Amino acid sequence: MAEAAHELFPDSKTAQEARMQTGILPSQQIRTLVRKHAISAIDEIGEDQIQPASLDLRLGATALRIRASFLPSAEHPVTDKIAEFATHEFSLADGAVLERGCVYLVKLQEHLKLTREISGVANPKSSIGRLDVFTRVITEDGREFDQVPAGYDGPLYAEISPLTFSIIVRTGSRLSQVRFRRGQTRLDDAALAVLNEEQTLASGPVRLIDGLALSIDLNGSEDGLVGYRGKRHTGVIDVDRPAMHEVLDFWEPLHRRGPAELILDPDQFYILVSQEAVHVPPDYAAEMVAFDPLVGEFRVHYAGFFDPGFGHAAAGGHGSRAVLEVRSHEVPFILEHGQTIGRLVYERMTSRPASLYGADLKSNYQAQGLKLSKHFKAP
Repeated sequence: MAEAAHELFPDSKTAQEARMQTGILPSQQIRTLVRKHAISAIDEIGEDQIQPASLDLRLGATALRIRASFLPSAEHPVTDKIAEFATHEFSLADGAVLERGCVYLVKLQEHLKLTREISGVANPKSSIGRLDVFTRVITEDGREFDQVPAGYDGPLYAEISPLTFSIIVRTGSRLSQVRFRRGQTRLDDAALAVLNEEQTLASGPVRLIDGLALSIDLNGSEDGLVGYRGKRHTGVIDVDRPAMHEVLDFWEPLHRRGPAELILDPDQFYILVSQEAVHVPPDYAAEMVAFDPLVGEFRVHYAGFFDPGFGHAAAGGHGSRAVLEVRSHEVPFILEHGQTIGRLVYERMTSRPASLYGADLKSNYQAQGLKLSKHFKAP
């Protein structure tokens, strides 16, 4: 065990220090997991899959249409659930359409064999969340979505449900990413206050409410643009083809008219933006709390992971606003400019990643404002 810890944390002076190292594993330690076969795959894992603090996961060869979402258990693993809920299987080799409003299950190419000290947590990639594709990772006998328990040895599956747009995917498409944790990683508000004094986590007044509180910008840009609302009856979006689609074919631009407010219609999908420009220092990562009933009955983020270096000046950021993927539940809800809309939780890294978001990487959303996913042509 000490040897394994030293391989992951070679900068530790002693075996005891290595065993005590806690945090999110950076890219160089993910590479060590790949080299030690704690992460393996059907096709060789590519260097471009490894992000500053996460690993992109790839779809496998076939997809299953299933009647309903499910969670497996030790008594009823995924294979049992497939036998009960799958309606038909089809190949992804040449690309296939996943229809809006349907639920699919795809076995991923990656397989994990983690030590009992390392766990994982998954989330949609940013570009997929901005398409309103609800995708979650499932383990063979897991009791929670997107959670990989410490010591897990087994395959991974992606549950995929496009909610607004139908999409085209294929073998190797990357809809989700997983990051790896060792021990307690989250900063409490006292630690966040200290970090903010040192490195300024957001523009404007910083409010700490079990994380960094973010508010909504409904003043808009110079032309009054405050966001976008997804259209319901559109063509399909190819998730592997950037800058291929016309914005107005899929989105209705929303402009401010009168008061700086917006009524969220139930079951409509919105792209909005935070008022604050956010900064994630290089030795930390952050995650948006997706659903917070304390601030309203709506979801504010699907792809809630912010890499180390997001908005960091040295990585070309100078603060980046948080783009929000918003869906109201059950009832119309009025948002007003400056209203608290979500919280950003910060986690420590075990060490600084070899490459930061926005530096030495083709980072699509560094220094962003209100921005749609990379699949759409620039306005």
